[in-house]
Amino acid sequence: MCPQRRDRSGSPRSTGSRCCSPGLAPDTILTEQTHTVPPHTRHARADKELARAFPEHSRVAFQRSFTSGLVMFDGKPIPRDYKVVGGMTVTFSFPDTKPAELKAVAIPLDVLYEDKHLLALNKAAGMVVHPGAGTGEDTLVHALLAHCKGSLSGIGGVERPGIVHRLDRETSGVILVAKNDKAHRGLAEQFSDRTVLKEYLALVSGSPELLSGSIKKPIGRNQKHRHKMDVFDSDDDDEEGRGRDAHTDWAVEEAFGKIATLMRCTIHTGRTHQIRVHMKSLGHIILGDVVYGWKPDPRLPTQPGRVMLHAEHTVVTHPVSGKELDLHAPPPKDFAAQLAQLRKLTKAANKVKRLAESTRKPKKPAPPPYHVHESRA
Repeated sequence: MCPQRRDRSGSPRSTGSRCCSPGLAPDTILTEQTHTVPPHTRHARADKELARAFPEHSRVAFQRSFTSGLVMFDGKPIPRDYKVVGGMTVTFSFPDTKPAELKAVAIPLDVLYEDKHLLALNKAAGMVVHPGAGTGEDTLVHALLAHCKGSLSGIGGVERPGIVHRLDRETSGVILVAKNDKAHRGLAEQFSDRTVLKEYLALVSGSPELLSGSIKKPIGRNQKHRHKMDVFDSDDDDEEGRGRDAHTDWAVEEAFGKIATLMRCTIHTGRTHQIRVHMKSLGHIILGDVVYGWKPDPRLPTQPGRVMLHAEHTVVTHPVSGKELDLHAPPPKDFAAQLAQLRKLTKAANKVKRLAESTRKPKKPAPPPYHVHESRA
Protein backbone atom coordinates (compact mmCIF):
# COMPACT_ATOMS: atom_id res chain seq x y z
CA MET A 1 0.00 0.00 0.00
CA CYS A 2 1.19 3.51 -0.77
CA PRO A 3 2.27 5.79 2.11
CA GLN A 4 -0.67 7.95 3.09
CA ARG A 5 -1.30 11.50 4.22
CA ARG A 6 -4.43 13.20 5.46
CA ASP A 7 -6.72 15.31 3.32
CA ARG A 8 -8.85 18.25 4.55
CA SER A 9 -11.60 15.95 5.75
CA GLY A 10 -9.15 13.91 7.84
CA SER A 11 -9.28 10.90 5.54
CA PRO A 12 -5.99 9.28 4.56
CA ARG A 13 -4.75 9.43 1.01
CA SER A 14 -1.51 8.54 -0.72
CA THR A 15 1.38 10.83 -1.40
CA GLY A 16 1.30 9.44 -4.89
CA SER A 17 2.83 6.25 -6.23
CA ARG A 18 3.55 5.80 -9.92
CA CYS A 19 1.72 3.16 -11.90
CA CYS A 20 0.36 2.23 -15.29
CA SER A 21 -3.37 1.88 -15.93
CA PRO A 22 -4.54 -1.24 -17.77
CA GLY A 23 -6.83 0.96 -19.86
CA LEU A 24 -3.99 3.06 -21.27
CA ALA A 25 -0.79 2.49 -23.20
CA PRO A 26 2.03 0.77 -21.25
CA ASP A 27 4.22 3.89 -21.32
CA THR A 28 1.50 6.13 -19.88
CA ILE A 29 2.62 7.03 -16.35
CA LEU A 30 0.00 7.92 -13.78
CA THR A 31 -0.01 9.14 -10.18
CA GLU A 32 -2.12 6.86 -8.00
CA GLN A 33 -3.85 8.17 -4.89
CA THR A 34 -6.11 6.55 -2.34
CA HIS A 35 -9.06 7.81 -0.37
CA THR A 36 -10.74 6.16 2.58
CA VAL A 37 -14.37 7.16 2.85
CA PRO A 38 -15.17 8.78 6.25
CA PRO A 39 -17.04 6.49 8.69
CA HIS A 40 -20.23 8.59 8.77
CA THR A 41 -20.74 8.40 4.97
CA ARG A 42 -23.67 6.32 3.74
CA HIS A 43 -24.43 5.51 0.11
CA ALA A 44 -22.71 8.53 -1.44
CA ARG A 45 -21.91 8.72 -5.14
CA ALA A 46 -18.26 7.99 -5.77
CA ASP A 47 -17.71 11.05 -7.97
CA LYS A 48 -19.29 13.42 -5.45
CA GLU A 49 -17.35 11.91 -2.56
CA LEU A 50 -14.02 12.32 -4.36
CA ALA A 51 -14.86 15.88 -5.43
CA ARG A 52 -15.70 16.71 -1.79
CA ALA A 53 -12.54 15.14 -0.40
CA PHE A 54 -10.23 16.60 -3.05
CA PRO A 55 -11.41 20.18 -3.70
CA GLU A 56 -8.18 21.03 -5.51
CA HIS A 57 -9.29 18.76 -8.37
CA SER A 58 -12.27 19.59 -10.58
CA ARG A 59 -15.27 17.36 -11.18
CA VAL A 60 -14.35 17.34 -14.86
CA ALA A 61 -10.95 15.87 -13.99
CA PHE A 62 -12.61 13.12 -11.95
CA GLN A 63 -15.10 12.44 -14.74
CA ARG A 64 -12.19 11.77 -17.07
CA SER A 65 -10.69 9.41 -14.53
CA PHE A 66 -13.96 7.48 -14.28
CA THR A 67 -14.32 7.37 -18.06
CA SER A 68 -10.77 6.05 -18.42
CA GLY A 69 -11.33 3.36 -15.78
CA LEU A 70 -8.86 4.95 -13.39
CA VAL A 71 -11.10 4.98 -10.30
CA MET A 72 -11.13 1.60 -8.59
CA PHE A 73 -12.47 -0.24 -5.59
CA ASP A 74 -11.14 -3.66 -4.66
CA GLY A 75 -8.99 -3.61 -7.78
CA LYS A 76 -11.88 -3.11 -10.21
CA PRO A 77 -12.97 0.06 -12.05
CA ILE A 78 -16.17 1.63 -10.74
CA PRO A 79 -18.64 4.02 -12.44
CA ARG A 80 -19.27 7.58 -11.29
CA ASP A 81 -22.59 6.71 -9.63
CA TYR A 82 -21.14 3.80 -7.67
CA LYS A 83 -22.36 3.98 -4.06
CA VAL A 84 -19.63 4.20 -1.45
CA VAL A 85 -19.95 3.89 2.33
CA GLY A 86 -17.73 4.67 5.30
CA GLY A 87 -14.56 2.61 5.53
CA MET A 88 -14.24 1.84 1.81
CA THR A 89 -10.88 2.65 0.23
CA VAL A 90 -10.96 3.95 -3.32
CA THR A 91 -7.90 4.36 -5.51
CA PHE A 92 -7.75 6.80 -8.40
CA SER A 93 -5.27 8.47 -10.70
CA PHE A 94 -5.01 11.15 -13.36
CA PRO A 95 -3.04 10.96 -16.62
CA ASP A 96 0.03 13.15 -16.62
CA THR A 97 -0.71 16.62 -17.99
CA LYS A 98 0.63 16.98 -21.51
CA PRO A 99 1.80 20.38 -22.68
CA ALA A 100 -0.49 21.98 -25.24
CA GLU A 101 0.76 21.39 -28.76
CA LEU A 102 -1.11 24.40 -30.07
CA LYS A 103 0.86 27.34 -31.36
CA ALA A 104 0.76 30.63 -29.48
CA VAL A 105 -0.34 33.42 -31.81
CA ALA A 106 -0.12 37.10 -30.88
CA ILE A 107 -3.68 38.26 -31.53
CA PRO A 108 -4.90 41.51 -29.91
CA LEU A 109 -7.36 40.94 -27.06
CA ASP A 110 -9.77 43.40 -25.45
CA VAL A 111 -9.09 42.81 -21.73
CA LEU A 112 -11.84 43.85 -19.30
CA TYR A 113 -10.21 42.45 -16.14
CA GLU A 114 -7.07 40.45 -15.35
CA ASP A 115 -5.17 39.14 -12.35
CA LYS A 116 -3.01 36.09 -11.68
CA HIS A 117 -6.08 33.83 -11.36
CA LEU A 118 -8.40 34.76 -14.19
CA LEU A 119 -9.00 36.89 -17.24
CA ALA A 120 -12.18 38.55 -18.53
CA LEU A 121 -12.29 39.50 -22.20
CA ASN A 122 -14.59 41.27 -24.62
CA LYS A 123 -14.51 38.61 -27.36
CA ALA A 124 -14.64 39.91 -30.90
CA ALA A 125 -17.40 38.69 -33.21
CA GLY A 126 -16.10 36.13 -35.67
CA MET A 127 -13.49 34.67 -33.31
CA VAL A 128 -13.84 30.96 -32.58
CA VAL A 129 -13.25 30.12 -28.91
CA HIS A 130 -11.33 26.86 -29.25
CA PRO A 131 -9.81 24.84 -32.12
CA GLY A 132 -11.90 22.32 -33.98
CA ALA A 133 -12.57 20.90 -37.39
CA GLY A 134 -12.00 23.54 -40.03
CA THR A 135 -10.54 26.19 -37.70
CA GLY A 136 -7.21 27.92 -38.22
CA GLU A 137 -4.64 29.40 -35.88
CA ASP A 138 -6.80 32.42 -35.08
CA THR A 139 -8.93 31.04 -32.24
CA LEU A 140 -9.21 32.54 -28.78
CA VAL A 141 -7.13 29.67 -27.39
CA HIS A 142 -4.25 30.52 -29.74
CA ALA A 143 -4.41 34.13 -28.56
CA LEU A 144 -4.58 33.10 -24.90
CA LEU A 145 -1.48 30.92 -25.18
CA ALA A 146 0.43 33.98 -26.33
CA HIS A 147 -1.17 36.43 -23.90
CA CYS A 148 -0.85 34.26 -20.77
CA LYS A 149 2.46 32.64 -21.78
CA GLY A 150 1.44 29.17 -20.61
CA SER A 151 -0.29 30.26 -17.41
CA LEU A 152 -3.66 28.64 -18.12
CA SER A 153 -5.79 26.03 -16.41
CA GLY A 154 -5.33 22.54 -17.85
CA ILE A 155 -8.75 21.26 -16.80
CA GLY A 156 -10.27 21.98 -20.19
CA GLY A 157 -7.77 19.66 -21.87
CA VAL A 158 -5.10 20.24 -24.47
CA GLU A 159 -7.45 21.96 -26.93
CA ARG A 160 -9.28 24.13 -24.39
CA PRO A 161 -6.78 25.45 -21.84
CA GLY A 162 -8.40 27.95 -19.49
CA ILE A 163 -11.80 27.80 -21.21
CA VAL A 164 -14.61 27.76 -18.63
CA HIS A 165 -17.55 28.58 -20.90
CA ARG A 166 -17.97 29.57 -24.53
CA LEU A 167 -19.65 32.01 -26.86
CA ASP A 168 -20.79 31.27 -30.41
CA ARG A 169 -18.45 32.34 -33.16
CA GLU A 170 -20.60 35.31 -34.20
CA THR A 171 -21.47 36.36 -30.65
CA SER A 172 -19.33 39.10 -29.12
CA GLY A 173 -18.91 40.09 -25.48
CA VAL A 174 -17.79 38.97 -22.03
CA ILE A 175 -16.00 35.64 -21.73
CA LEU A 176 -14.09 34.34 -18.68
CA VAL A 177 -10.78 32.46 -18.75
CA ALA A 178 -9.14 30.59 -15.84
CA LYS A 179 -5.38 30.84 -15.39
CA ASN A 180 -5.14 27.99 -12.88
CA ASP A 181 -7.15 24.92 -11.89
CA LYS A 182 -8.42 26.44 -8.65
CA ALA A 183 -9.94 29.38 -10.49
CA HIS A 184 -11.32 27.06 -13.17
CA ARG A 185 -13.04 24.87 -10.62
CA GLY A 186 -14.50 27.87 -8.76
CA LEU A 187 -15.86 29.47 -11.93
CA ALA A 188 -17.19 26.17 -13.29
CA GLU A 189 -19.10 25.54 -10.06
CA GLN A 190 -20.77 28.96 -10.30
CA PHE A 191 -21.86 28.27 -13.87
CA SER A 192 -23.09 24.83 -12.83
CA ASP A 193 -25.00 26.27 -9.86
CA ARG A 194 -26.43 29.02 -12.10
CA THR A 195 -25.28 31.83 -9.84
CA VAL A 196 -23.54 33.81 -12.61
CA LEU A 197 -25.54 36.77 -13.96
CA LYS A 198 -25.38 36.69 -17.77
CA GLU A 199 -27.08 39.48 -19.72
CA TYR A 200 -27.03 39.81 -23.49
CA LEU A 201 -28.14 42.53 -25.87
CA ALA A 202 -30.04 41.20 -28.88
CA LEU A 203 -31.35 43.12 -31.88
CA VAL A 204 -34.45 41.25 -32.95
CA SER A 205 -36.81 41.70 -35.86
CA GLY A 206 -40.26 43.16 -35.35
CA SER A 207 -41.89 44.57 -32.26
CA PRO A 208 -43.19 42.38 -29.39
CA GLU A 209 -46.61 43.16 -27.95
CA LEU A 210 -45.29 43.05 -24.37
CA LEU A 211 -42.43 44.99 -22.80
CA SER A 212 -40.94 41.96 -21.04
CA GLY A 213 -41.45 38.27 -20.56
CA SER A 214 -39.96 34.91 -19.63
CA ILE A 215 -39.42 31.88 -21.85
CA LYS A 216 -39.14 28.45 -20.26
CA LYS A 217 -38.98 25.98 -23.11
CA PRO A 218 -36.66 22.96 -23.31
CA ILE A 219 -34.04 23.07 -26.06
CA GLY A 220 -32.68 20.09 -27.95
CA ARG A 221 -31.00 19.12 -31.18
CA ASN A 222 -33.01 19.53 -34.39
CA GLN A 223 -33.58 16.01 -35.69
CA LYS A 224 -33.37 16.96 -39.38
CA HIS A 225 -30.65 19.61 -39.27
CA ARG A 226 -28.02 18.62 -36.72
CA HIS A 227 -26.34 22.03 -36.73
CA LYS A 228 -29.54 23.63 -35.44
CA MET A 229 -31.41 23.50 -32.15
CA ASP A 230 -35.16 23.41 -31.48
CA VAL A 231 -37.57 24.21 -28.68
CA PHE A 232 -39.97 21.61 -27.33
CA ASP A 233 -43.22 23.11 -26.10
CA SER A 234 -44.44 20.10 -24.15
CA ASP A 235 -43.55 16.61 -23.03
CA ASP A 236 -45.48 15.28 -26.00
CA ASP A 237 -43.05 17.02 -28.35
CA ASP A 238 -40.07 15.47 -26.60
CA GLU A 239 -40.98 11.88 -25.86
CA GLU A 240 -37.37 10.77 -26.39
CA GLY A 241 -35.99 13.25 -23.87
CA ARG A 242 -34.04 15.23 -26.45
CA GLY A 243 -34.66 18.63 -24.87
CA ARG A 244 -33.03 20.08 -21.77
CA ASP A 245 -34.59 22.77 -19.60
CA ALA A 246 -33.85 26.31 -20.75
CA HIS A 247 -34.89 29.62 -19.19
CA THR A 248 -34.53 33.09 -20.73
CA ASP A 249 -35.91 36.37 -19.38
CA TRP A 250 -36.20 39.28 -21.81
CA ALA A 251 -37.07 42.97 -21.64
CA VAL A 252 -37.36 45.69 -24.27
CA GLU A 253 -34.51 48.19 -24.05
CA GLU A 254 -35.37 50.27 -27.12
CA ALA A 255 -38.00 49.98 -29.87
CA PHE A 256 -37.46 50.94 -33.50
CA GLY A 257 -41.01 50.98 -34.78
CA LYS A 258 -42.03 47.78 -36.52
CA ILE A 259 -38.54 47.18 -37.93
CA ALA A 260 -36.60 45.93 -34.92
CA THR A 261 -36.28 45.94 -31.13
CA LEU A 262 -33.27 46.03 -28.83
CA MET A 263 -33.78 43.44 -26.09
CA ARG A 264 -31.89 42.61 -22.93
CA CYS A 265 -31.89 38.86 -22.42
CA THR A 266 -30.91 37.23 -19.14
CA ILE A 267 -30.18 33.52 -19.38
CA HIS A 268 -30.50 31.23 -16.37
CA THR A 269 -29.27 28.18 -18.28
CA GLY A 270 -26.55 27.83 -20.89
CA ARG A 271 -27.95 25.78 -23.75
CA THR A 272 -26.48 25.89 -27.23
CA HIS A 273 -28.02 28.77 -29.25
CA GLN A 274 -30.40 29.39 -26.33
CA ILE A 275 -31.25 33.05 -26.96
CA ARG A 276 -31.36 32.59 -30.72
CA VAL A 277 -33.78 29.67 -30.46
CA HIS A 278 -35.96 31.27 -27.78
CA MET A 279 -36.23 34.53 -29.72
CA LYS A 280 -37.31 32.58 -32.81
CA SER A 281 -39.97 30.79 -30.75
CA LEU A 282 -41.19 34.21 -29.65
CA GLY A 283 -41.58 35.21 -33.30
CA HIS A 284 -38.71 37.71 -33.30
CA ILE A 285 -35.62 36.30 -35.00
CA ILE A 286 -32.32 38.00 -34.20
CA LEU A 287 -31.11 40.26 -37.00
CA GLY A 288 -28.51 38.52 -39.14
CA ASP A 289 -29.38 35.03 -37.84
CA VAL A 290 -29.71 33.28 -41.20
CA VAL A 291 -29.51 29.83 -39.58
CA TYR A 292 -32.79 30.45 -37.76
CA GLY A 293 -34.67 32.08 -40.60
CA TRP A 294 -33.70 35.75 -40.75
CA LYS A 295 -33.90 37.31 -44.21
CA PRO A 296 -32.48 40.67 -45.34
CA ASP A 297 -34.83 43.56 -44.59
CA PRO A 298 -35.19 45.99 -47.53
CA ARG A 299 -35.88 48.80 -45.04
CA LEU A 300 -32.31 48.54 -43.75
CA PRO A 301 -29.76 50.39 -45.92
CA THR A 302 -26.95 48.31 -44.36
CA GLN A 303 -27.72 44.68 -43.62
CA PRO A 304 -26.11 43.06 -40.55
CA GLY A 305 -23.14 40.90 -41.41
CA ARG A 306 -23.57 38.50 -38.49
CA VAL A 307 -25.92 37.53 -35.66
CA MET A 308 -26.64 40.72 -33.69
CA LEU A 309 -26.06 39.20 -30.24
CA HIS A 310 -23.66 40.62 -27.64
CA ALA A 311 -22.81 39.36 -24.12
CA GLU A 312 -22.89 42.80 -22.53
CA HIS A 313 -22.97 42.18 -18.76
CA THR A 314 -21.66 39.44 -16.47
CA VAL A 315 -21.52 39.37 -12.68
CA VAL A 316 -19.45 36.61 -11.06
CA THR A 317 -17.80 35.98 -7.70
CA HIS A 318 -14.02 35.86 -7.88
CA PRO A 319 -13.18 32.18 -7.22
CA VAL A 320 -10.19 33.03 -5.00
CA SER A 321 -10.77 36.42 -3.35
CA GLY A 322 -14.56 36.10 -3.08
CA LYS A 323 -15.06 39.64 -4.40
CA GLU A 324 -17.86 40.41 -6.83
CA LEU A 325 -16.73 41.14 -10.38
CA ASP A 326 -19.22 43.32 -12.27
CA LEU A 327 -18.12 43.14 -15.89
CA HIS A 328 -19.47 45.24 -18.77
CA ALA A 329 -18.44 44.93 -22.41
CA PRO A 330 -19.37 47.83 -24.70
CA PRO A 331 -21.01 46.69 -27.96
CA PRO A 332 -18.62 46.42 -30.93
CA LYS A 333 -18.65 48.81 -33.87
CA ASP A 334 -20.92 46.74 -36.10
CA PHE A 335 -23.53 46.41 -33.35
CA ALA A 336 -23.35 50.14 -32.57
CA ALA A 337 -23.65 50.92 -36.29
CA GLN A 338 -26.87 48.92 -36.53
CA LEU A 339 -28.26 50.76 -33.50
CA ALA A 340 -27.36 54.13 -35.05
CA GLN A 341 -28.96 53.12 -38.33
CA LEU A 342 -32.18 52.01 -36.65
CA ARG A 343 -32.37 55.19 -34.56
CA LYS A 344 -31.93 57.28 -37.70
CA LEU A 345 -34.67 55.36 -39.51
CA THR A 346 -37.00 55.65 -36.53
CA LYS A 347 -36.36 59.37 -36.19
CA ALA A 348 -37.07 59.92 -39.89
CA ALA A 349 -40.25 57.84 -39.72
CA ASN A 350 -41.50 59.80 -36.68
CA LYS A 351 -40.75 63.09 -38.45
CA VAL A 352 -42.77 62.03 -41.49
CA LYS A 353 -45.58 60.91 -39.23
CA ARG A 354 -45.68 64.26 -37.39
CA LEU A 355 -45.56 66.17 -40.67
CA ALA A 356 -48.44 64.14 -42.06
CA GLU A 357 -50.51 64.79 -38.95
CA SER A 358 -49.85 68.55 -39.08
CA THR A 359 -50.87 68.92 -42.74
CA ARG A 360 -53.90 66.73 -42.51
CA LYS A 361 -57.13 68.65 -43.04
CA PRO A 362 -59.36 68.71 -40.01
CA LYS A 363 -62.42 66.58 -40.30
CA LYS A 364 -65.76 68.34 -40.72
CA PRO A 365 -67.95 68.00 -37.69
CA ALA A 366 -70.69 65.46 -38.10
CA PRO A 367 -74.09 66.96 -38.87
CA PRO A 368 -76.60 66.97 -36.05
CA PRO A 369 -79.03 64.09 -36.10
CA TYR A 370 -82.23 64.65 -37.98
CA HIS A 371 -85.28 65.33 -35.84
CA VAL A 372 -88.12 63.00 -36.43
CA HIS A 373 -91.42 64.90 -36.41
CA GLU A 374 -94.51 63.09 -35.40
CA SER A 375 -97.11 63.17 -38.10
CA ARG A 376 -100.01 65.37 -37.32
CA ALA A 377 -103.45 63.88 -37.21
